[in-house]
Amino acid sequence: MRVSETKIPGSWEFTPKAFPDDRGVFAAPFQEPAFVEAVGHPLRLAQTNHSTSRRGTIRGVHFADVPPGQAKYVYCPRGALLDVIVDLRVGSPTFGEHDVVRLDSTTLNSVYLSEGLGHAIIALEDDTTMAYLCSEGYNPAGERGLNPLCPELALPWPADLTPILSEKDTAAPGLSQAVADGVLPDYAECEAWYAKLRTT
Repeated sequence: MRVSETKIPGSWEFTPKAFPDDRGVFAAPFQEPAFVEAVGHPLRLAQTNHSTSRRGTIRGVHFADVPPGQAKYVYCPRGALLDVIVDLRVGSPTFGEHDVVRLDSTTLNSVYLSEGLGHAIIALEDDTTMAYLCSEGYNPAGERGLNPLCPELALPWPADLTPILSEKDTAAPGLSQAVADGVLPDYAECEAWYAKLRTT
């Protein structure tokens, strides 16, 4: 398993070794020893999510209140997508910045996002499937979102794709409004939560 931290602290890319033969291919997208070595604690698994998207579909930017937040381990078993990680932790040295990792069914790489980070994807092909492991179950009261087309975020959506958004994501606030509303995660609280996870 090859592991590299993205430019947003608290997020990593994991790339497994693939074993192709005349039947197809085998890979292990999640491997606990590599995960624990990189992140410093095991992945608590409370829920798995699965979505299939048309080309151009954007999902996000989503995040959850911390604590407990919702960490995500994301991979793409079919098709291809751009996974966008956004630092929404107020007080973070990289607040408002983002990084992008291409996930696809050939590489079978994954991205892990710690609690407090924003997450969005865009499907690059029809019938692109995203599967992800979540540290916490769905909690409507603690779920948050930002508009993925917010000019302040300036996320790098491909110019040749027409964005397809849900009504909820379209109506979500921009970055400045979320700051003014006080709904973004606090960096110090997130760091305290990560420290707690590393000691339990």
